[in-house]
Amino acid sequence: MTVCAHLEEIQPVPPSGNGCVECLELGMQWVHLRRCTHCGHIGCCDNSPGKHATAHFHSEAHPIIQSFEPGEDWFYCYVDDIAFEMESSEPSPSHT
Repeated sequence: MTVCAHLEEIQPVPPSGNGCVECLELGMQWVHLRRCTHCGHIGCCDNSPGKHATAHFHSEAHPIIQSFEPGEDWFYCYVDDIAFEMESSEPSPSHT
């Protein structure tokens, strides 16, 4: 079983807002949202035209994102190329 080696990067930070930061600034649309677990940046997924969550990883090197979709509680590590879930006592943040 492969385990993410960057779990220490996950911080209890609030999301930067309820939508993709860059899409809102540029007037673009997104498909799904992702939250950076290091700084809280909300970016759009790779199915969105802007792919801003991945762009944030490339510019900031924050390795782990979490789904910011209601009812989803999965994580993805760009560096280790692994998706995973974690047991948590607190519900994950998501937009409404």
